[in-house]
Amino acid sequence: MPQGAYHFPKGFLWGTATAAHQVEGNNTNNNWWKWEQEGHTDGSAAVAADWWGGRWREDFDRAVEAGQNAHRLSVEWSRIQPTPDTWDEEALEKYRAMLRGLKERGMTPMVTLHHFTDPLWLEEVGGWETEAVVPLFEKFVRKTVDALKEYCTLWCTINEPTGYALNGYITTGVDSFPPGKNNMKLAMQVQANLIRGHAAAYRAIHLLQPEARVGIAHHYRSIAPQYAWSPLDRLLARSFFQAINESFPLALADGVMRSPIGSVRIPEAKGTQDYFGFNYYTREYVTFDLRHADTLFGRHFFRKDAELSDDAFLALEPDGMFEGLKWVVRNFPNLPILIAENGVNSADDSIRPRYTAQHIHQMWRAVNFNWPIKGYFHWSLVDNFEWSFGWKYRFGLWGLDVDTQKRIKRPSVDFYAEICKENGISSDMVQKYCPEVFEKLFPS
Repeated sequence: MPQGAYHFPKGFLWGTATAAHQVEGNNTNNNWWKWEQEGHTDGSAAVAADWWGGRWREDFDRAVEAGQNAHRLSVEWSRIQPTPDTWDEEALEKYRAMLRGLKERGMTPMVTLHHFTDPLWLEEVGGWETEAVVPLFEKFVRKTVDALKEYCTLWCTINEPTGYALNGYITTGVDSFPPGKNNMKLAMQVQANLIRGHAAAYRAIHLLQPEARVGIAHHYRSIAPQYAWSPLDRLLARSFFQAINESFPLALADGVMRSPIGSVRIPEAKGTQDYFGFNYYTREYVTFDLRHADTLFGRHFFRKDAELSDDAFLALEPDGMFEGLKWVVRNFPNLPILIAENGVNSADDSIRPRYTAQHIHQMWRAVNFNWPIKGYFHWSLVDNFEWSFGWKYRFGLWGLDVDTQKRIKRPSVDFYAEICKENGISSDMVQKYCPEVFEKLFPS
C-alpha cells in the first residue's frame, strides 16, 4: 500500500467559516428574520448556535484544540446600526470580544462585513436596488472596521454577491432569498450596486488601515454542458458561467460588469482586490430544454452517476475545485487565493470525510503548480441555520442539537484536526477516515 503525504506551505491558514445570522441567534432586526417569520424558510434561526449568548467561546476552544489557526466570521449590520441614526456600541464590543478571543487563541480572524443580511431599515428604503445604498454601506464599514481593526487585518467586504443578487431577484421556490422578486433587470441593478459598495468599502478600509487585505468571497459554480457536441448546450453553459462566475469578479479587475442583458461600466471598482476569496461546493450540468423557459431554456442537474449529499443537495465533484482555481489564476494571476468556503451537508458524517479529503487533495494539486493558495476555511465549524433550508442541511464538523444547544462531535472533527496539525493530508489519515477513496488519492 502506498505511503505518503501531501503537505502545504509553511504559514498556511487552516480554519472554518461561519456567518452571523446563521450562528448568533435572535437576530430580529434584519430582512432574513422577517423572511423567516413570513414562512419562507424551513423553520427559524431562533437562538441558532447561541453565539450572541456567548457560546462562541467554547466553539473557538474546540477549533483551536483541533489545530485550526484561523476562523472566518461575519458581523451583523443590523446589530451594529439598528437604525439609520444609531450605533450600538455594546454590539461592537461583543464583536471585539470575539476577535480578541481568536487572537488570544493564536488564531487569525477573517471578518466578512456583509453576509446576505440587511437591516430592516435598509430594506425599507430600497436596499441594494438603489445606488443610495453605497454611501450607507461605506458608512457602516468605516464604523465597524475602525472599531475592530485592532484585532483584524483580513477583511471580506461581501460574501457571494452574485448569489445575493440571483437568489433574491431571479430564483424562485424553496431556495429563494429575500426580497423574493423575479426581475432580471433588478438583479443586474443590485449586482452593480454591490460592486459599487465593495469598491467604496475597499477604499474606506485602506484609508483606516493601510496594511489591510481586502477582497470578496466569490461562489464559483462549475457549469458544464451535458453534451459537449451540442452548440446549444455549450452556449447555455457559457452564458450561465458568465452570469454566475464572471460578471462580478471580472468587474473588480477591469471596471466593467458584463451580464446577459448588457454591460455596465463601474471604473471605481477596477483593482479593488488584495486576494481572491474562493467558495466551492459542487458542479452542475446544463442542457437545452424547451420546457424550462424560466431558466432561459436550460435544464440544470447533477451528473447521473455522481455521489450526492443528503437530499441530493450537492454532488461530489472535487475536480471542479481544481478547475475553478485554474480559472482564478488565469484571470487574476497576481492575487493570492483563500478558499473561503468548502464543505458538504452530511448529517451522519458519512460523506464529509471523503468530500474533505478529495477537495483538499485538489487544492494541493493547485499548490503543487505554485498557484498562490494561502488558506482553507471549511464550511462550517458547527451546524448552522442554512438560510431558506433552515436546519434541514447539516454542514458542521460539530453537530448541534438545536433544542439543548449540545454540540455533537462528528468523526470529521478528528480528521480535520489531523490535517490542520500535519499541515497536509497523509495516506494514514485517508486509510483511517475514508479508505474508500484511498486509491484515488494514493494510487498504486
